[in-house]
Formats: sequence, C-alpha cells, structure tokens
Amino acid sequence: MAVNQSTDQGAANPLPPGLDHALLEGDGPTAHGDKMGTPQPDERVLWKGRPNVALLARGAFRTYWIAFYFAVLVAVSLATNRPGTAAIMAGAGVVTIAILYFLAWLSARSTLYILTDVRVIMRIGMAIETRINVPLKQVKAAHLRDSGKGFGDIALELNGDRLLGVVLLWPHLRPWHINHPQPMLRAIPEVARVAQMMADARAIYGEIEQNLSDIKEPAAGPAHQGVGSVGAATLRPAATTRPGLGDPLGDKGLEGAPA
Repeated sequence: MAVNQSTDQGAANPLPPGLDHALLEGDGPTAHGDKMGTPQPDERVLWKGRPNVALLARGAFRTYWIAFYFAVLVAVSLATNRPGTAAIMAGAGVVTIAILYFLAWLSARSTLYILTDVRVIMRIGMAIETRINVPLKQVKAAHLRDSGKGFGDIALELNGDRLLGVVLLWPHLRPWHINHPQPMLRAIPEVARVAQMMADARAIYGEIEQNLSDIKEPAAGPAHQGVGSVGAATLRPAATTRPGLGDPLGDKGLEGAPA
C-alpha cells in the first residue's frame, strides 16, 4: 500500500511540531553530542520512543516459545512418572524465562529510537552502546507489524549497499533477513502513527511503500521475502530538497558506530 502517492500529497500532511532536542539527552542512552546519534539544530525531531519490555521479550527473545518448550518437557516427565525431573524442568523454565525478561528489560532500557525529518537514529546496545544513522532517503519501504493495543514493529527496507551486520543490530532487526539486514523499531507504542509520520517525512524524496499487513517471517529462502509483503517501491528522484540541509548525515548510507 503506497502511503504517499506523491510529494504533493506529503505536503498535504504537515509534519507535527518538533520535540525539544534537550529532552533527548535525559531519556535513555545519550549520544554525548556525537553527530551520528544526536539530531542537529536544523533537524526537526518528530518522535522518540523505546520498546515495550513485555512485547520485546515475546518478539525478540521468544519467551512464549521457550515457555512452551519447557511445558512440553514437564508434561513428558509427568507422563513417564518422573515427578523429580518435572520439578527440575519447571524450575529451569522459570529461571530461563526470568533471564530472558531481564535481558529484554536491559535492552529496552539501553534503547532510544529517534525519528527526525531527515533520518532515523537508533541508540542501542546492552553491552556496547552503538549509534546508528538511517537516512530516510535510503528507506524504500517501511513494513509494519501490529501487535495489538497500538504497539508494533516497523522494519526498514533499505536502498544501497552500506549495511550493518546482524550482530551489531540485534535484537533491533527483522528476523531471517541476513544478507540484507533490515533495522527494526521493535515493540514501539503508537506504531501506526509513527509509520505514517515516517512516510510523510520520507515523501520529500519520493514515494515510500508501507505494508499494513502482518509481517510473516519465512522459515528460509534465498530471496528472504515475507509472505504478503508489499513489493519494494520504485522511487522517483526527489522533486525538492530539504531547506537548510547542509549536514551530510542525511545523505549517507546506513551507518553505525560504537560509542
């Protein structure tokens, strides 16, 4: 589904007022002025947010699947008349789920997503803080997965070859897309509104396509295409340029650097 059919339509959807830049330094990990992770004075900050811990644990750390696995082990142990083993498996399951939820909490605590009218900034990293710059002009499609109650994920399909490795991005990337990693804003609130703001900001550079159906991850495949995913848009050259855009950060490919 093409969210913005033309740059004129994008102009008909004015971007919201910008957020105070100073507020970003008091919310989550800071970039200490690094241009890679800090909006510049001529950038309008449209939105900032971080993952929901419970949804991040379910989506990225697969706590439901781990719980199901241990439940099966407990059931098998009880069925074979081994209550001691069942108790051990139950205890191991509780400990494992607790560890995964702690990792999800730590990941959410060390994450801050920032959307400006030029780029998406990802301040991430549980052990080593990393700042990732995703210029909007390099985004050719934004794939949305609605998790319910306003939360969801946005995976960014990119143009260009300057891509980050999956280790640096994890867990903030779309699963099963190893050859061409897609950075993902995970478990964020008001996901549909954020996706629309991103599309409106991207409209100055040409059309962007947004998949409004669930992202369905393939088990494997050479093309790594999600079932039901909208095809990549053929983007027109930008009809206009952003006023005051002198900083090359908005023109570079996907980049990131450890703090």
